[in-house]
Amino acid sequence: MRPAFITGGSSGIGLAAAIRLAQKGHDIALFARDPSKLSAARLAILNVAPTCDVREFPVDVSDRAAITAAVGEAVAALGAPEVAIASAGIAQPGLFSDQSLDVHERQMAVNYFGALYFVRALTEPMAAAGGGQIGLVSSGAAFFGIYGYGAYAPSKFALRALAEILHLELEAQKIGVTICYPPDTDTPMLEEEMKTKPAATVKISEGGGLWTADAVAVRMLKGMARRRPVVAPGFQMAGLHWFTSLIAPLLRWHQRRIIRKYGP
Repeated sequence: MRPAFITGGSSGIGLAAAIRLAQKGHDIALFARDPSKLSAARLAILNVAPTCDVREFPVDVSDRAAITAAVGEAVAALGAPEVAIASAGIAQPGLFSDQSLDVHERQMAVNYFGALYFVRALTEPMAAAGGGQIGLVSSGAAFFGIYGYGAYAPSKFALRALAEILHLELEAQKIGVTICYPPDTDTPMLEEEMKTKPAATVKISEGGGLWTADAVAVRMLKGMARRRPVVAPGFQMAGLHWFTSLIAPLLRWHQRRIIRKYGP
């Protein structure tokens, strides 16, 4: 059984997926920025899978040279992965007129380019090893423009387009590509997001409930194993996946109604 590589693997959905994969017998390579969180994540994995080989790679996924080198180091140490999940992400909501261009660039750099660099570095070794499964963690914000997500949503829209293309282009190399659209999930990222989330954005994004990271990880891993192009947990995300293009005018009207009540 080949290893699993996971960005954003020190917490949230990434860590939950890593734990599940370690329990199945995969060795694990974790990529994240904070060395102390990586060490804690490694211990959490070893607590449930004590024979697992867990390697830590402190790296900023938005640094192309750094993440490419880290992936190469991980492949040299563990071999090409059978499963690769790009879960690293940041969310800093706010109104377009209030947020600096630096905020826009940073979210695109981490959420989109971080996933792009990771997948690009892995495509060749995975294909040479016989294929595998790639999972990209997106957001419901990739389905339609949401008030307050002017910097965040475009990065997830871009990831959605990349996933749809890679699902087709990498099939010949026996690499399955699945994109996951989690509803609100109880993670450190959501805690950080709530610090700047406008009141209207909070109301707009309500309705899907609060999922655990493990519940989302389980759904995502099942979808990846079945080579599904899309995993949309819960009725809200499933509905958006299937019907967004049909109900887009209604969604815009709904948002404007909430903005009039809760916006500035």
